[in-house]
Amino acid sequence: MVQQEQVIVIGGGPCGLSAAIELMDRGMSPLVIEKGNIVHAIYKYPTHQQFFSTSEKLAIGGVPFYSTERKPKRNEALVYYRKVAEEKNVRVNSYEEVQSVTKYGNVFTVETVKKGYVYQYSAQAVVIATGYYDSANYMNIPGEELPHVLHYFHEGHAYFKQDVVVIGGKNSAVDAALELDKAGARVTVLYRGAIYSPSIKPWILPEFESLVKHGKIRMEFEATPVSVEKDHVTYKKDGETKTVASDFVFAMTGYHPDHNFIKKMGVDVDEVSGRPLFNEETMETNVDNIFIAGVLAAGNNANEIFIENGRFHGEQIAKALQERLVQTRQH
Repeated sequence: MVQQEQVIVIGGGPCGLSAAIELMDRGMSPLVIEKGNIVHAIYKYPTHQQFFSTSEKLAIGGVPFYSTERKPKRNEALVYYRKVAEEKNVRVNSYEEVQSVTKYGNVFTVETVKKGYVYQYSAQAVVIATGYYDSANYMNIPGEELPHVLHYFHEGHAYFKQDVVVIGGKNSAVDAALELDKAGARVTVLYRGAIYSPSIKPWILPEFESLVKHGKIRMEFEATPVSVEKDHVTYKKDGETKTVASDFVFAMTGYHPDHNFIKKMGVDVDEVSGRPLFNEETMETNVDNIFIAGVLAAGNNANEIFIENGRFHGEQIAKALQERLVQTRQH
């Protein structure tokens, strides 16, 4: 049986929730479908992660976000977004994964899977707010598929007195290295850049530099990983091939949006920038009534859109859909 819906929002992150609330505020009844639970990407952040943005810039739905420090921690954000979803009565189908979105005339059929069961919905419009944190950038080197190679860091305790190699030199790599050092791991950072990345959060760089200077963390610049073995990583530096011992490897090499997911819906994606084709005023793609919200709009440049500006996409979408769905229904 096909469940009739007005608007389906795919993705229950802050930008998807914000879009749903904006739609509700304008008289529509959206359903959010999320393959994890709400703000699943934030849940996957390192346990002690602190945001780059201040709490007021992460707030959605007109609900104030209070935190103990100006920049909230991961756990405070989880509490806040749960509170917003509950307070605003956002309809969320969690642990349900969208398999396909197909357009027949002016109506979309959305097919999902939950606990092995297949569900079908019809909708007049679809908002895609799937983010990018689910798709890691792979190095495509031998051994990357080994079980001790990880692309997400949670907390340091499990790596006490272990040799850990962190690959990358931006915020996620530096954050991981600091937490690993605190937990007593022996840390080596391999970074292909010649100097520290300018994107590193300014309040953590001095601590990291001090640990490197005092030999607590080994930092290798201009180091290109070649392969990962069971107990070491091979890399190239200054034209030489070198190795470093490793019990665990964190490849903190960034993340990217799932372009195939939206391409299957007929949305055009620029092959170079990874940016979907969309109207910047309405966030509507080249497919009528398919909209995008959040970091997906930035393509491969995830540093261009954050929660703090992606949270406003919902208002643009809701304004466009209000004219089509609410006003046409009233006439």
